[in-house]
Amino acid sequence: MKKLGHQDPLWVKIIIHTLLITACLVTIYPILRIMTISLRPGDRLMSTSLALIPPDATFSNYTAALFEKDFFLWLWNSLVITLATAVIGLTLASTSAYAISRWKFPGRNAMLIFLLGTQMIPAAMLMVPLYLLAAKFGLINTYRGLVIAYSVSAVPFSIWILKGYYDSIPTTLEEAAMIDGASRMYTFWRIILPLTTPALAIAFLFNFMNSWNEFMLARIMLPKSGMFTWPLGLQSLQGQFTTQWGVYAASSIMISIPVVALFLYSSKWLVNGLTAGSVKG
Repeated sequence: MKKLGHQDPLWVKIIIHTLLITACLVTIYPILRIMTISLRPGDRLMSTSLALIPPDATFSNYTAALFEKDFFLWLWNSLVITLATAVIGLTLASTSAYAISRWKFPGRNAMLIFLLGTQMIPAAMLMVPLYLLAAKFGLINTYRGLVIAYSVSAVPFSIWILKGYYDSIPTTLEEAAMIDGASRMYTFWRIILPLTTPALAIAFLFNFMNSWNEFMLARIMLPKSGMFTWPLGLQSLQGQFTTQWGVYAASSIMISIPVVALFLYSSKWLVNGLTAGSVKG
């Protein structure tokens, strides 16, 4: 995309900046409304006031979410499942992508196309076979069942990300290390993996976000309330006749904090990793 310069007409700059500001406002507005609802007393979802902070603002919804609901249990369940999924998915994807990138074996291209094709299938269509497999092996209402289901869903995309990055690393680096006596595993662990740090971070974030926000599969595989992840916990706040919208909004704000912190930290780390990789290359 062409960058704006001093030679561009003023009206072009005004139009582009107006569009960007409008897009930002449209994106930020729903989040601000959620924060406003979380500060309202009671369950007053609808209001004609446009004030971001209501005059009778209160943190009672936050205290109710923290101490009257199973907020910490939902958060703990989500963290355990999400981190296990991210680590297992990244381990499988990094080794599989390395093998596909470095070895030319029969059926390699067909396998890559198959992996890509699995990403084209709607997630709703995968729920029934995944549920049947989990039920067959007695994994319903267990962390293991959901972690395995999330991992197999995220690994194909991660393989494609990492395989492309491995292809950009010259094989001469590995050949030089092996001439000096390094084993294949040592070369992969100490030389290749550090160079693929940016791609590993992207794959980790993808696995993490994919399982952190997932609802439908968790709904059918975790029927017991004690195993609820945070999307299921929020859904449990919806009653048949009324919903605790204030608590709902407050819980949503607090649940988003760990993910925002992780993303901000990883973004800085990604930039540093990319810069370091370019210097080493």
